[in-house]
Amino acid sequence: MIDKLIERIKELNNPTVVGLDPREEFIPEFIKKEAYKKYGKTLKGLANAYYKFNCMIIDEIYDLVPAVKPQISMYEELGPDGIDCFIKTIKYAKEKNLIVISDIKRGDIASTAKSYSRGHIGRVRVGGNEHKVFDADFVTINGYMGYDAISPYIENCKELDKGMFVLVKTSNPNSGDIQDLKTEDGRYVYEHMGELVSKWGEDLIGKYGFSKIGAVVGATYKEQGKIIREQNPNTFFLVPGYGAQGATAEDLKGCFNEDGLGALINSSRGIIAAYKKDEYKDRYSETEFHKAAREAVIRMRQDLLRVI
Repeated sequence: MIDKLIERIKELNNPTVVGLDPREEFIPEFIKKEAYKKYGKTLKGLANAYYKFNCMIIDEIYDLVPAVKPQISMYEELGPDGIDCFIKTIKYAKEKNLIVISDIKRGDIASTAKSYSRGHIGRVRVGGNEHKVFDADFVTINGYMGYDAISPYIENCKELDKGMFVLVKTSNPNSGDIQDLKTEDGRYVYEHMGELVSKWGEDLIGKYGFSKIGAVVGATYKEQGKIIREQNPNTFFLVPGYGAQGATAEDLKGCFNEDGLGALINSSRGIIAAYKKDEYKDRYSETEFHKAAREAVIRMRQDLLRVI
């Protein structure tokens, strides 16, 4: 799976992943009007609006990017209808040959982790039959509970050719409260986590030299990103923080290897809600929101290639 991701990045010359993180305020009025007319201003109505919105975005960008990353919280808050939208979005994206990273950030004890893993990247057995549920290609995981909370996902990565990205240095402002603490040997906590991720993934390295077990490394901390890259050359990075969170292309350079590989850069609202920005408003109407998203992807690709 990590080889497939890298090959798509190389084929499209674009290390971008689009975050499918819909919110009601991002959805154009014509989509909401249609959904609310059919289902009312209900959770089901908003979930259907989300799905229409996601499909239109996917239709416009699937030939430009290797992957999409739906964040499950935006769907979970809508209950069963939101989860149904999440599942349908993953299925639709995969039909368009997109790799899907489910941003779930789960982190729990082994027995619970096993159920999470079965549901998101594995198989669920019912009366001897096996069923796919969410069927993502990669998941994001919180590994700060240690190996036993990670091992069920590793098993599915091995058996079913899936992948995962483990939180190492996150992009949020207060990540340093824990991740930047120094340990007895003088290293930071995030360095130890990076080392663990490399160790967990050392038996799962593909032909391009990267493991199926990657790391989440925030673009908002470029110096830490350089350190983690230098210490973990076989770890592929999923990098949030570009654009709306303040990181620039220059901040991301250290996340890549000298060959220009090694990282996938995420942008969510900077792309899916691009039509709301002043730079796009004059040229794209609300009904052309997806075309603004396409231009935002092209601009992001050009910006990243400028520094890689």
